[in-house]
Amino acid sequence: MESKWKNKNFTDALKNSLNGINYIYINERNFRIQLVFAIIALLVGIILKLSLIQFAIIILVIFLVLIAECINTIIEVIIDMYTEEYNEKAKIAKDVSAGAVTLMAICSIIIGIIIYLPAFINLLRGF
Repeated sequence: MESKWKNKNFTDALKNSLNGINYIYINERNFRIQLVFAIIALLVGIILKLSLIQFAIIILVIFLVLIAECINTIIEVIIDMYTEEYNEKAKIAKDVSAGAVTLMAICSIIIGIIIYLPAFINLLRGF
């Protein structure tokens, strides 16, 4: 027996996934903030003339932060479906999920420093 939630075809699957991205963009302020930082990071990378490998790493890290935010939202929505009343275990799950996003964001900052700092120093040496 097929699930009523199963996509009928690739087009439906793509449409549903885009609906999910649209949902998180509209409803999650942090996702929009992270997108702004992503655009800034990419523009700075262009200015600093990062290598293709460096750009690939930056893009990977950007997507990992955005995916972490998506997973955090999934966990929060599922918990909110389960209970609207205060529950200590629900709070822990939400806090740990948000903590995972924070850890990924810290990781992205560290990687950004590793990639951007030498490129910025080289740019300054050129002046």
